[in-house]
Amino acid sequence: MPVPSPRLLGLAGLVLLPALTLAGVMPDAGGWLALGLVAIAVAVIDALLGWPRIAAIGAQCPPVSRLTTGRHGRLRVRLLHEGRRPPSLRMALSLPDAVHSHPPEQTLALPDAPASLVDWTLTPTMRGRFGVTHLHVEAPSPLGLWHLRRSLPLAAELRAQPNLGDALHANAAFLAHALAGQRLVRQAGKGREFEKLRDYVAGDPVDDIHWRATAKRGHPVSKVFQVERTQEVYVILDASRLSRRVLGPRASHAPRAPQASDAASPDAGPQNEPLIEHFIQSALLLGAVAERHGDLFGLATFDARVGSFVRADRGPSHFNACRERLVTLEARPVTPDFDEVASFLRVRLRRRALLLFLANLDDPVAADGFTRAVEVLRRQHLCVVVQPKAPGVEPVFSNDRVATQDDVVHALAGHMQWEGLRELHAILHARGVAMASAPPESIAAALVERYLNVKRRQSL
Repeated sequence: MPVPSPRLLGLAGLVLLPALTLAGVMPDAGGWLALGLVAIAVAVIDALLGWPRIAAIGAQCPPVSRLTTGRHGRLRVRLLHEGRRPPSLRMALSLPDAVHSHPPEQTLALPDAPASLVDWTLTPTMRGRFGVTHLHVEAPSPLGLWHLRRSLPLAAELRAQPNLGDALHANAAFLAHALAGQRLVRQAGKGREFEKLRDYVAGDPVDDIHWRATAKRGHPVSKVFQVERTQEVYVILDASRLSRRVLGPRASHAPRAPQASDAASPDAGPQNEPLIEHFIQSALLLGAVAERHGDLFGLATFDARVGSFVRADRGPSHFNACRERLVTLEARPVTPDFDEVASFLRVRLRRRALLLFLANLDDPVAADGFTRAVEVLRRQHLCVVVQPKAPGVEPVFSNDRVATQDDVVHALAGHMQWEGLRELHAILHARGVAMASAPPESIAAALVERYLNVKRRQSL
């Protein structure tokens, strides 16, 4: 699309308009009329000569580019300009609101080559998959009377992955080496994984005697067990309305979906993020720690139904697959169905595994549903739930910050929630289900600590 340039507007104001005005006022002004027509013809010819130059330009880019939320990434665009080309090109990408370009536009002097590369620095402000559909280009006409604009089609997908920088920095000790975060003490228990058979030694437990081998060999034979090195660890992530909450200093319990404007605001931070973001970062961090300890890591998400399921495995490709599943995960405004996910896991998981639930159970209905559903799993698997702790959920007389009537109401409400969570903790403990509460920014550390404790004690 041709757009008049300042040069054309100046030419029209100095030549075309006076010529047409004099041609209309003076009875014998054919020369002025001819001058105006010549100016119009020159402008039209300039546009016609310049358009083929920009029409021959094409653009290509990788189909998928992976970025990290809050960090600068790169998108490389290849420009194809065979034949006659304009001397310079002004460009801008068609980006969604959640992705920012630095700078927003670029100007490139096209070289004498059939192609050139242009790097764009992009910064996503939230997770998700975003499409880049067009590259808008602008080039001057040969006489500079027009700005010729065109939209070049692109088929690029930007995948903004969660930023694990803060979580990795805060829990770097867990990733230093395989024994990080553990005390150098004797392993509790003898292990559950069978290693070999040997002759009976005085003092061996009767339960360790292999009676079939004893009958076959004619003398007592004992079984030797070793500490399990490869275990299956699953993180079950709640993506329902309870995970849409923001448990910050000024948080309310009204459901709220994450917005791109919130992520881009200067006040956005870990304390102002919805719980789903903390759950995703914690799950990926645990996956990295489990990889260091030689365990198999799996993932499951659910809301009113089971969303995605990744069977436990290890390796860089498996970790990337889990991260890809979490790129577009959003908390839906529905009530979680714990019975559905418990039945699903009971059927799919045949081997005993460690199930780590990330869920907000301060809602009484959700707590009752989880208590009922965990009965299906606890007899075969070891279940642990990490509950986010909201500010102010504590005993009513645990601090002296009560100064106004509103503070009294908030303190009583926090005490009631604390009492409910304490009762839930006692109920789950009686069923053999461990429960931990931590502030949203400390969920990752609490999750890894529970996993390492199970690993050290060989509870699985």
